[in-house]
Formats: sequence, structure tokens, C-alpha cells
Amino acid sequence: MAIQYVPQDEYLKPDPRFKSKLVSKFINCLMERGKTSTARRIFYDAMEVVTERVDAEDPLEAFETALSNVAPIIEVRSRRIGGMTYQVPTEVDDKRRLALAMRWVIQAARSKRGRPMHLRLADEITDAYNRQGAAHDRRENVHKMAEANRAFAHFGRRR
Repeated sequence: MAIQYVPQDEYLKPDPRFKSKLVSKFINCLMERGKTSTARRIFYDAMEVVTERVDAEDPLEAFETALSNVAPIIEVRSRRIGGMTYQVPTEVDDKRRLALAMRWVIQAARSKRGRPMHLRLADEITDAYNRQGAAHDRRENVHKMAEANRAFAHFGRRR
């Protein structure tokens, strides 16, 4: 009997507080060494701080807006053609956009030192909501790279 790949989304359960699979996925990305409860506590404490700082009524809505502000629309991928390697701009599919946005927010929060993680995460989510911060800068850099290499966009098309 062959083992068949089943997408993780089918097994992913919504988180207890917000009843959202997106939050559950973010908590899983935030988690280190299998400590789900610690990751949940960090995220929920961060969302309480975000609720105080951001004018949105729903903290989940603010979180989703922050992620969509950080998610890249276009990125460059290396493509080898005729002995040369080109940075070819390509559109990012929805699943990868979300994964990159979550990864960048978490990396930006972890790179700041000297404060509790929930405050660092809250800062980064608030900054992303306001289109600022390290994660948003990363998105802008990716878009600038794609714009700079726009001349190679025709290499991205498959025949």
C-alpha cells in the first residue's frame, strides 16, 4: 500500500480562542520544540497588546490585515538559461504568500532582543498593520528586486 500525501489543512484544527485556522497555523509556526501552550500564550498575550494599540474592533481582523500588508505579491526566483543564472520575477501563489508573511513577522520579532516575546510579536504585528517594521521592509525589498529584474520576466514564461 502506497503512502499518499494529504495536505495539512485537512488536519489543522482552529485555535480555541479565535476559532481560526490561520491563527492555528501561525501558532504552529511560532512554536519551538513542540511547546504549543507556550506559543499559544505568547500569541494571545500579543493579540491583547495589539488590540489596545490598533483601532480595529476585532483583533483577528487586525492580525489578518497585518499579514496581508506583509505578504509579497511578486518575488524573484533563480533560473538557469544557457549557462547564465537570471533572477526572474514570478508571481507568488496564495499559500506561499501567507507562509512568507508569517515567517517574516516571526523572524522580525525574534530578531529583536531584550524584551518578552509577546511584546516583540505585538510590536511587529502592529508595525505590519501600519505598513512599517522589519517584515514590511523585507516585503518592499523583495518587490524592489523583482522590479529591478523586470527585464528578465520573459524567462519566466513556459512554452
